[in-house]
Amino acid sequence: MIDDVVLSGIRAEGFPGAAVIVARHGGIVWERGYGTLDWQSGTAVDAERTMYDLASLTKVVATTAAAMVLVDRGKLRLDERVTHYLPAFSGGAKNEVTIRDLLTHRSGLPAGRDFPKGAGFESARNAVLATSLVHAPGSEYEYSDLGFDVLGFVIERITHETLDQFVQRTVYTPLRMRSTMFRPPLSLRGRIAPTETAVAPGEVQDPTARALGGVAGNSGLFSTANDLAVFAQIMLDGGVAGRTRLFADRVARAFTEPGPGWRGLGWETCPGSGSCGHYLSSRAFGHTGFTGTSMWIDPERDLVVIVLTNWIHGRASGGVAPVGIVQDVRSDIVDLAALSISDGGPEPALPARLRSQMQIGWNAGE
Repeated sequence: MIDDVVLSGIRAEGFPGAAVIVARHGGIVWERGYGTLDWQSGTAVDAERTMYDLASLTKVVATTAAAMVLVDRGKLRLDERVTHYLPAFSGGAKNEVTIRDLLTHRSGLPAGRDFPKGAGFESARNAVLATSLVHAPGSEYEYSDLGFDVLGFVIERITHETLDQFVQRTVYTPLRMRSTMFRPPLSLRGRIAPTETAVAPGEVQDPTARALGGVAGNSGLFSTANDLAVFAQIMLDGGVAGRTRLFADRVARAFTEPGPGWRGLGWETCPGSGSCGHYLSSRAFGHTGFTGTSMWIDPERDLVVIVLTNWIHGRASGGVAPVGIVQDVRSDIVDLAALSISDGGPEPALPARLRSQMQIGWNAGE
């Protein structure tokens, strides 16, 4: 039925293609590419090789992962003020913002900001650091790309490396995630699903990440479904893969436990709705990305579900498809994966109709 769900999204022109992986007990039980990289080329999606712009999955697979490594090493303290590590982020209430506030989107920073046209990296970075708070620190939740950009700057200040260099050295290389990177080279562009038609394959779609040179705490990472399955597994395995140890199990649990507003530290947890569907456990965690990506991990079921699409690419007939298409497809796939688990007991009953069968909001103007 996963085939039917994904293909219904492609037929509705919600996205030209998708890569889906379902893994359980450390092994992949479903791995398939659907459709094509775009509406024109005819190049088929391959779940092992096709790279997607992960958008906000960057927040967990890069920035939060780097923070977990540093917390484990004692170099980053969650309740320390940001200005302790990054003196440029200071003044007024900013002096009270903690690392935990950044990770839980309770720093008081706005969601984003505009940058002057043609702004270079330094001016964009300075603009992020100079952004005024719109709420008192810790008082309100506001999902903030800028907060994760600041966290990326903190990581760079501590490690004396750029964010991409640090996560490549400490996370992706040890895990052999060879197709996970910021700013992929031209030589790989034939494997990359394009995002917006005005953005070249391999160039990040997010305007903030573009202004920051393609490497940012909020967005900019490219990867394959296969590589993400490797990363998800180490989260299930408490930070250890064979002889490779990235962080302690206690760190993984601290970052992924549900907190206020169903947020973990960097990670989202599953409230029983949205892209995580209705059947994952209360310990499930994951994240989504604006380009049409999602990753959900359920420790109680030992289950991983990864869906990568380029929804933002737009329809073959013109315009961007209603977001309801990719939302319904992602959540239906998670539900089908969760409901396929019986572990010897009675087989769980499927809902009478899946969201992708009802197709509510799949047509513009509905």
